[in-house]
Amino acid sequence: MDKDNRQKSNQNEKHNAKVGEETSPTLLHFFRRKWYSLWRGNPPGMILLSWGVIVGIIMSIPIIYVVWNSLFAGADRWRRLLDGRIPQLLWDTFSLTFAVTLCALIIGVSLAWIVVRTDVPGRKHWQWLMALPLVIPPYVGAVTYIIVFGPSGWMRDFWRDTPWLVDTFGNYPLNIYSFWGVFFVLTMFTYPYVFLIASASLRKMNRNFEEVARSQGMNTSQIFWKVNLPFLRPAIGAGAILISLYVLSDFGAIAMLRYVTFTAAIYFQQASFDTAAASVLSLVLIILTVGILWIESRTRRKNKYYQTTNSYKVPDTLPLGKWKPFTLLYVIVIFFLSVILPIAVLIYWSIVGIERGAIDERFFGFAWNSLKVSGFAALLCMVLAMPIIYLKSRYPSVISSAIDKLSYAGYALPGVIVALGFVFIFNNHIPWLYNTFYMVALAFVVRFLPQAMQAGEASLSLVSPRIDEAARSLGYPPWKVMIKVIIPTILPGVLAGGALVFVSSIKELPATLMLRPPGFDTLAVRVYYEASEALYHQAAPAALLIVLVSIIPLRYLLKKY
Repeated sequence: MDKDNRQKSNQNEKHNAKVGEETSPTLLHFFRRKWYSLWRGNPPGMILLSWGVIVGIIMSIPIIYVVWNSLFAGADRWRRLLDGRIPQLLWDTFSLTFAVTLCALIIGVSLAWIVVRTDVPGRKHWQWLMALPLVIPPYVGAVTYIIVFGPSGWMRDFWRDTPWLVDTFGNYPLNIYSFWGVFFVLTMFTYPYVFLIASASLRKMNRNFEEVARSQGMNTSQIFWKVNLPFLRPAIGAGAILISLYVLSDFGAIAMLRYVTFTAAIYFQQASFDTAAASVLSLVLIILTVGILWIESRTRRKNKYYQTTNSYKVPDTLPLGKWKPFTLLYVIVIFFLSVILPIAVLIYWSIVGIERGAIDERFFGFAWNSLKVSGFAALLCMVLAMPIIYLKSRYPSVISSAIDKLSYAGYALPGVIVALGFVFIFNNHIPWLYNTFYMVALAFVVRFLPQAMQAGEASLSLVSPRIDEAARSLGYPPWKVMIKVIIPTILPGVLAGGALVFVSSIKELPATLMLRPPGFDTLAVRVYYEASEALYHQAAPAALLIVLVSIIPLRYLLKKY
């Protein structure tokens, strides 16, 4: 009996082993087939994929960490903030964002129409002059307007010395430290986002549609509202989303002008070591940002406008006639307020600063710190961007798309939130890097990596995939193809992306303020502190240097648009 049982047991074991031998290859084949279908029959090597996954995780960790901490901040803190703090911040933030976006859209679209479609004098020069406000960071612009319109500014002296102004309007009613002051400054330095995109759309608009409208008896005004404006809606939407996100994320100008939105509140909560409250406010701001992006994507999906005709004609240049002097005056006033006045103020105070010895060893130390941390961030971005854009372009799949979207997480959110996430991570888990300039550089990478990705992706799109196939046929793995073949081919685009990151890093204020080690001041930090103390002769040279360096991305934008 025992012998029979042993024989049956042995037979069962042999049968199970046989089934296992048949099943294992089948399962392995199934998973392999699924893996190949996921990558459309062309999976990347594990080195390239691992590189991309690690970069994507690094980009998303600060945001995940902030959300996680806010969810465990405690019901009492949530209740206290929801009862008083958050509703007021929502109103202040939304009202400012709406007002700046609406006014910047009106100015940007009107200037684009005037410069591109009319015979305004000097129209070719205005096409690049009206984009110059982009080289002036809003916090630098805020400093110049405080100097002019502040309580002890130039206009105060002019007002006091002009009796009829006092008799007519009262004792200096202009208050730069108000909602209207912040609104004015942010509008003057964000309208070029709309101007550039709308100008590009207007230059590509087909004249055939206008000719058909004129044959139906429409005048120029009716054609603009019924023909041109619908074609401009995608450009207007793109400009509106850029401006809205910028206003939501701005800290420098808002802090300079003593107006409190979510970014300023998060910074001050962190400065007072209430990180839980800062996390709660950050989560609300993240929700607002995601909500704006969702609304924009839904609107763009529903509203699409195509020029279907193949017979393209260049748009006509419309004569302004009797409106030419008024139109030119409008363009000059906007240019004066957004470019001439700020630059003149900076030059004046820079000359005063040089005469008083502001360009000293301290100044060069700040400049060196800015160059060091920004250069390191730019180098890291150029290295880390390549695997992501290469995966997305040559190996499209759900995985590569997810990595690409994760890489944009830090770019879509304010610098204070990214900095807050880094405070949590480095203080709790990587203390040996806490309070080092490496932490500041990594925060810049999270903030500005997409700039390097966009520039590199534009260059990679011009390289035929057949070059990759030829290299792979020689036995090169995907990561080696990227390093030895692709990067040398698209190197100018990669370097352009690095230059954009470098300039953006030099201008970045909130992340630097929150993460810099003791004694590590940059040009942006010194502009903030010196201007806060009304030491304009020391702030102006640093601000002017930032403006001069910022001309680099403007050249890139003008070529793009």
